[in-house]
Amino acid sequence: MKKIQVRDLRLGMYIHEICGSWMEHPFWKSTFKLDSREDLATLQSSGIKEVWIDTARGLDVAPTTAAISKEVARTQVEAVLNEASEAPPAEARRSFQEEVEQARRIHARAKQAVTSMFQEVRMGRALQVEEAVDLVEDIHQSISRNSGALLSLARLKNKDNYTYLHSVAVCALMIALGKQLGIEGDALRHLGMAGLLHDVGKMLIPDAILNKPGRLTEAEFDTIKSHPQLGFEVLEGTQRLNDAVLEVCLHHHERTDGQGYPGKHSGNDLSLYARMGAVCDVYDAITSERCYKKGWEPAMAIRKMAEWQEGHFDLRIFHAFVKTVGIYPVGSLVKLKSGRLGVVVDQNGKSLITPIVKVFFSEQANAHIPPELVDLSDAQDAIVGPEDPQKWGFNLSA
Repeated sequence: MKKIQVRDLRLGMYIHEICGSWMEHPFWKSTFKLDSREDLATLQSSGIKEVWIDTARGLDVAPTTAAISKEVARTQVEAVLNEASEAPPAEARRSFQEEVEQARRIHARAKQAVTSMFQEVRMGRALQVEEAVDLVEDIHQSISRNSGALLSLARLKNKDNYTYLHSVAVCALMIALGKQLGIEGDALRHLGMAGLLHDVGKMLIPDAILNKPGRLTEAEFDTIKSHPQLGFEVLEGTQRLNDAVLEVCLHHHERTDGQGYPGKHSGNDLSLYARMGAVCDVYDAITSERCYKKGWEPAMAIRKMAEWQEGHFDLRIFHAFVKTVGIYPVGSLVKLKSGRLGVVVDQNGKSLITPIVKVFFSEQANAHIPPELVDLSDAQDAIVGPEDPQKWGFNLSA
């Protein structure tokens, strides 16, 4: 496996992974033999900067061409995450278990409210934001009590309800990230509303394109990329919305290197809220099941984003985001040095690499063991790394 610049790609190479969110390119899969000049041209014009190639299944790069190995890439990612590993200051809050039932009720109500609100837009009616104001407040209060409860529930979505629940998840993530960045009061609520409404333009995209399970044509991908502008036009005529809501809607697919869409804005041309929206939107998208792709596990998604953060995200905001969700977010399956497997159920106030884990499986015995809560900040054990639940046959969503 070698990571190379897209400009160094040539026909006959085997692409193992495209470095970046799959919302940035029209390929419905990232693993394929590059045997089409059209595909090569599409990749080189997409804004994607790097790809992983598998030299055992295709051509290698020339000896003089720069390439990065898996080991070097892993070291670079761990260095980025270590910078953010110090936990944010502890504050009084509910435990995950105390908050999760209330968060479950808020999540169910949010799903119903957003579905109804977005369907009104789909039918050409004016957006009604009154219920959304109350919903954002409920989400804000839950995040303040314990952010992990609602954020973990917000990941539980499927390809059929993705668009609606993605909006709920980004709302919660924006509020949590805003708190991490020291944003308070009404500004936090504006952030939540921005997250809730950032994808409203997708209601004006034909379902056949929005939920297409195969590769998009160039014209179809251009249609998808029109949703920020379409959403902005819907929101522009809606009363009681702060400018931040319109900024996030229009610019959440922009990148700091100017390779995003729809306006190819970069760096300081993007507002703080828009740069926050870009990080939150990508994280929830790549951890969600789509009609054409399985989502990455949370801890893996954080590592993928760290690998290609430069050029995609504002680095200060990305580091704050890591502090917000954790290096091992709630819901991550991890393996410990003891050979036990467990699910991260909460963060603690000492370090992001020592969360609270519920262990339930022994790798050595290949069998379930009595569940046990382990606070890794006060234990001899430690995390070796994230694990893929599918590899073990675990249904963590259930």
